[in-house]
Amino acid sequence: MNVILVSSSLAKTRSITLNGWQISLLLLLLFGTMLGAAFTMQYSLVRFAPESLGDGMRTFLSKVQSAEQQKQQSYLHSSLDAMAARVGQMQAQMQRLDALGARLAKLTGMKPEEFKFDQMPAQGGPLVTLPVQEMSVSNLDHQLNGLIKAVNDRSDKLLALETMLLQNQLSRKLLPSIPPINEGFYSSNFGWRLDPFTGQNAMHEGVDYMVQTGTAIRASAGGVVAYSDRHPQYGNMVEIDHGNDIITRYAHASRLLVKVGQVVRRGEKVAEVGNTGRSTGSHLHFEVRYKGSAQNPVRFLEKAAG
Repeated sequence: MNVILVSSSLAKTRSITLNGWQISLLLLLLFGTMLGAAFTMQYSLVRFAPESLGDGMRTFLSKVQSAEQQKQQSYLHSSLDAMAARVGQMQAQMQRLDALGARLAKLTGMKPEEFKFDQMPAQGGPLVTLPVQEMSVSNLDHQLNGLIKAVNDRSDKLLALETMLLQNQLSRKLLPSIPPINEGFYSSNFGWRLDPFTGQNAMHEGVDYMVQTGTAIRASAGGVVAYSDRHPQYGNMVEIDHGNDIITRYAHASRLLVKVGQVVRRGEKVAEVGNTGRSTGSHLHFEVRYKGSAQNPVRFLEKAAG
């Protein structure tokens, strides 16, 4: 399309060549100008001369306004539904955190009445008012998203803490943590002593519990039975492997109640006290060994109990 410009003040004519997209842009600009003028005229009529509007125009404007209000109401309802769903997710997360908190309190030995996770904490204090800040739907949605992320982060960290506590508790159960005899007293401690048979100074690699024959011998920790048979010096003996190169021995028994390869729990009865092997009377000889070396059972039990 060629446009020729003719002016009386110019000696020559000028021509402008417009291609397809330039013509389209010009038409679009013209249409926008006309549409803006129409809206401006409509606003002026409604704002400054409402009494001059006809019934048809009033009906049209009323429909436009009603449609806009319905659109806003629909947007508001959809936003509230989305926020309600997020609040439901947070409530479910809080229930899981309450249950997790109760388990952690139990693992750490806290009393149930010290932390009541199913009740709101007591609050109080003087009233201090602050200027009210307007809260938009977008701002509230942003804060809810941030709060959900924070709750999920706390949940992950508490679950990691629970795992560590459970591992620690499991490790303690695999350590010699309870005495193998519930009664009686030490008749011979760990360390150097005069041997009851030779009278010479000799190392005693365990502790002796002086109790009656038939008294229950219980596993000091959980583990796997590595030996359950008669020994030339220990007599009837049970040896339990607790892992991490730790074993316990229970010697001079009158009766063995477990077999090799059997898994036993802490406190489970494994034998009965007797007077077998190299022994001068009814008693239990109890040993704790780490990497094959004898350890003082008393110190070991105190460390595990602490």
